[in-house]
Amino acid sequence: MVIYDGGTAQAWGALGGAAGQVGRVAYRGASGLGEGPLPVRELARATVGVCALAAAELAAVRGGGAAQDVEPLVVDEGAVATAFVSERHLRVAGREPVNFAPLSGFWRAADGWVRTHANYPHHREALVRALGLPSATPGALREAVAGRGAVEVQELVYGEGGLAVAVAAEYGDPQPLAEVRASGGAGRELGPGALPAAGVRVLDLTRVIAGPVATRTLGLLGADVLRIDPPLPAEPDDANADTGFGKRSALLDLADAGDRAVFEGLLAEADVVVTGYRPGALERYGLGAQELLERRPGLVVAQLCAWGWQGPWAGRRGFDSLVQAGYGVAAAYADGAGGVPGVLPAQALDHGTGYLAAAGVLRALAAGGGRSLRFSLAGTASWLVRDVPPAAPDGPAGTAYAAEPWLRETDSGYGVLRYAAPPVPFGDWVRGPSRWGTDRAEWLPR
Repeated sequence: MVIYDGGTAQAWGALGGAAGQVGRVAYRGASGLGEGPLPVRELARATVGVCALAAAELAAVRGGGAAQDVEPLVVDEGAVATAFVSERHLRVAGREPVNFAPLSGFWRAADGWVRTHANYPHHREALVRALGLPSATPGALREAVAGRGAVEVQELVYGEGGLAVAVAAEYGDPQPLAEVRASGGAGRELGPGALPAAGVRVLDLTRVIAGPVATRTLGLLGADVLRIDPPLPAEPDDANADTGFGKRSALLDLADAGDRAVFEGLLAEADVVVTGYRPGALERYGLGAQELLERRPGLVVAQLCAWGWQGPWAGRRGFDSLVQAGYGVAAAYADGAGGVPGVLPAQALDHGTGYLAAAGVLRALAAGGGRSLRFSLAGTASWLVRDVPPAAPDGPAGTAYAAEPWLRETDSGYGVLRYAAPPVPFGDWVRGPSRWGTDRAEWLPR
């Protein structure tokens, strides 16, 4: 069992936690994330560990104690490894999910490699349009990319609203792991609760993996999480089946006066807002973090984005696979024989950022609310490639990682789901996800 962990200390410090508390979380068991040139296992267990520690801290404060009155916690690395690839273990009524579309992947350009992401129909259409593909097929895409430079493909596709990134040979510029700022306001006072976040209302404005992982974790810990999406583009069923645990899902069009009024009513009673859109996307609706905190200084506002909050790429869309490519991670995992770029053993930037964001929210609630929090996939990548210390050896001799002890089944809006159990040691979700967009846009009674 590992009692002190350097990665956990780094992540906890980035969230403003006291160094003396880190020793309250320990790790046991074997991990399935230990192979490769970068310390992914260390990143994974550290992000889950600080989330568990933040949950215990909030529970202690709500119980009338001090933040340092945290009971010892043990995180199982098998649960962590399984959760970090939850989308691979998911089964929807016995069917394997579709995680990447045919036009999503690595493609050889005239001077390097390009990574595309075309899981959403509008991104696929933009990719086809930008490169003048005769058909939306891998063969047509391969031929079109081969005759162009990697950066040329990147810019053509981005200019049409699609997603393509030239694979970088070097690591990107340093980015902060977390940015935490106090607003000067105070949130609603939280009394004792059965779970650390019981009674906390979380407005979830996130998509895909990182943000939904954060909010499904808050739902696990007792929060009333309400996810709000626009009617279009629709979230893929398989994505919501994986990350829709612990929350309800409703649709509102913020450009519609009636829907906007409903949203404002929800916002007025929220304790936490978590957003997962690129910088500037919500500001056009008057819902940027600064605007939200000016209206409600006691809110906790957690923002997640792909490329960070400063620099020329800050306003660009992105996903874990694209950040791996553009930040130099894919090159670090390249096939030595053919030079084909590789990938991390998990979408660890997404999952790790999600647990960090959940931890940041929990710490902000323990401090009384009134916080602005910023996280990014690039910030997590920067930490991974520069600062995370190598993982300690695996569990005791003879132990080996296996996913099966951490797989569960439950009913859901999509039928029976097989899913990965939560790695934060606070029980399991009480029910499976509803179908995307089918719940009422209202809070549950406190």
